[in-house]
Amino acid sequence: MQHGRFSPRYITRLDQVPQLDAETRKSLECVTSKFGFRANDYYLSLIDWDDPDDPIRRLVIPDIRELDTWGRLDASNEESYTRVPGLEHKYDSVALLLVNNVCGAYCRFCFRKRLFMNANHEVHRDVTRAIEYIRNHPEITDVLLSGGDPLLLSNRQLGDVIGRLREIDHVGVIRIGSKLPAFNPYRIIDDAELHGIFRRYSVPGKRIYLMCHFNHPRELSPVAAQALDQLQKNGVITVNQTPMIAGVNDDPDTLAELFEKCSFHGVPPYYVFQCRPTVGNKPFSLPVEKTYKIFETARMKGSGLAKRARLCMSHETGKLEISALTARHIIFKYHRASDPELTGRVLIFKRNPRALWFDDYTELVDEYQLANPYGSRLDSPQTTLDFLGNVG
Repeated sequence: MQHGRFSPRYITRLDQVPQLDAETRKSLECVTSKFGFRANDYYLSLIDWDDPDDPIRRLVIPDIRELDTWGRLDASNEESYTRVPGLEHKYDSVALLLVNNVCGAYCRFCFRKRLFMNANHEVHRDVTRAIEYIRNHPEITDVLLSGGDPLLLSNRQLGDVIGRLREIDHVGVIRIGSKLPAFNPYRIIDDAELHGIFRRYSVPGKRIYLMCHFNHPRELSPVAAQALDQLQKNGVITVNQTPMIAGVNDDPDTLAELFEKCSFHGVPPYYVFQCRPTVGNKPFSLPVEKTYKIFETARMKGSGLAKRARLCMSHETGKLEISALTARHIIFKYHRASDPELTGRVLIFKRNPRALWFDDYTELVDEYQLANPYGSRLDSPQTTLDFLGNVG
């Protein structure tokens, strides 16, 4: 495909994918009737259709194992942190706005697939109440636009949301979580109006960050590189985050190549996430300790900015960094916590090679916490297991 303006054709039915035979399409109807399917012809062109295990194929083409019984639709209990329609406030300084329930394609491992299903009301495109909430909470300095993909909003809608946030003095960072640079970089290329929004609102001292979602090195195509270059030239700071996905990037060489290519393109790695135990996600999940070993081996291969990633899981109580393994123990640390009192707490558990999520660790052997001068004080001493028990 040529560079420059181009509009990929969006595809919402498997019978629009000629590379799949009729028998395969028929066998996957039960999956798409539950979780849906969406892609576009640009992204499908990245697939090597002669390889049944192609990682790009695995990212967007349904897998019958998605119907295996496992997990919850809202695995991190995000809805419990909803303060007004469309706004989550889990961490003191960060608010999350769900502004869209459409993506450039549907990742098969998506942890928010509930937003694309019937009768979900978490997304709210009228952000009036959310903006007022943020205005009335001066501790919020960082607002993340998410969904769905905010870059699939019209330029007018996106500019309106960003402009209203920029009127709030205490909001210093606006983040946009988007996989469009991978799914459809043509949405970004040569769009003068979009880049005008970024130039206007990403200014010294108050930057816009694009939180990219490149999951595999092949997604960093020449067209994607062109889109990234234009974003950066118009004042946007770009970083990358990805889950560890079985069959996609769960190989140290592949993950190291992703880290390296991202850093070469000015999109240094930010987070690698443990795949959440969301309904439908079992075929994409790995044991926590295997994830850690792959992650650390990949980081050993890189240098500089390619080593910047943190390995975390987004648990309902907070963002837990998977810090280290010993022969007998695994060490976690609360990178962020819904209760600021827990931020920075170190937890040491007995290892469990079968564990897929934090809740699978039950034998706490030690914990430690520096005094947090910025956190709220609890009325009485409380262990981590007490706290988790109260949440559960």
